[in-house]
Amino acid sequence: MSYRRQVGFIILLLLTACGDHAMPEGTTYHVYFLGGQSNMDGYGYVDDLGPDEAGPHDAIRLFAGNSVPDGDPRGGRGLWAPLGPGFGLGFTSDGDTNYPSNRFGPELTFGLQIAGLRPDHNIAIIKYSRGGSSLSLDAPNYGTWHPDFGDGNNQYDNALTALRTAFAAGDIDNDGTIDQLVPAGIVWMQGESDAINEGPALVYEQNLERMMGLLRAAMRVDDLPVVIGRITDSGMDEDGKVMDYIELVQAAQAAWVASDACAAYVTEIDDYEHSEDAWHYVSESYLRMGRAFAEAMHALQQRCGRSP
Repeated sequence: MSYRRQVGFIILLLLTACGDHAMPEGTTYHVYFLGGQSNMDGYGYVDDLGPDEAGPHDAIRLFAGNSVPDGDPRGGRGLWAPLGPGFGLGFTSDGDTNYPSNRFGPELTFGLQIAGLRPDHNIAIIKYSRGGSSLSLDAPNYGTWHPDFGDGNNQYDNALTALRTAFAAGDIDNDGTIDQLVPAGIVWMQGESDAINEGPALVYEQNLERMMGLLRAAMRVDDLPVVIGRITDSGMDEDGKVMDYIELVQAAQAAWVASDACAAYVTEIDDYEHSEDAWHYVSESYLRMGRAFAEAMHALQQRCGRSP
């Protein structure tokens, strides 16, 4: 992606600040971007949820961008809705209607937990993720976030579409007033695809640094708090190792977090139970993941001077 096109996308995110000032002032929401690959998608089953998680939770707003392969112009479309189940694997949106699935991801308990930890803030989440997607320019067939890949409509482009559309919505809670959206943080769960081959694993740290910088720029806050989830290996494939270069990617994740004063690394994911497919987690693990992300984000916000 050219520098001009990157800046153009970022500028578009600011258009909501120039909305219809004649309308009554709405609610201020603190907005978190959740991105990555399939474990950010979420493979938890809605049927496994208890009443406390199931919702919908009208006070917390969620925009989930439509996930598509590279080159598909429908990526990132969506509309605001109450936080609830159904925004995991299989969720789709055409921009006019959301089509929930029978799955959920870490967004569910992240939203609930961060709202509990920051009771003076109204919470909104923008989520865009794509299963199997890589940060590498030499991407596998599942898609890449690398901004220089292709001529538009890669996964980074789709995430920008989701951000632009979500911020431009104005009235995200449908109460007839224009809401103010304040960027609050980024949560990133990705890297498994980059750990399959040595080349992407060796450049993961520089790709991660670039992507977090671009997402911070898109949200107009240079030191926006970033929480990174540590990728794990179930060890369940026939060779006893799902990701041959996982240690390189884990080291790259840790090194980037250590180099950034407003970043945190969630490592307790190592202890979560994987599902039978070897790559993903059971429902309870996604509930734990969301809470862990929220706890890490809240602590990071206090450290970075963004406490309530």
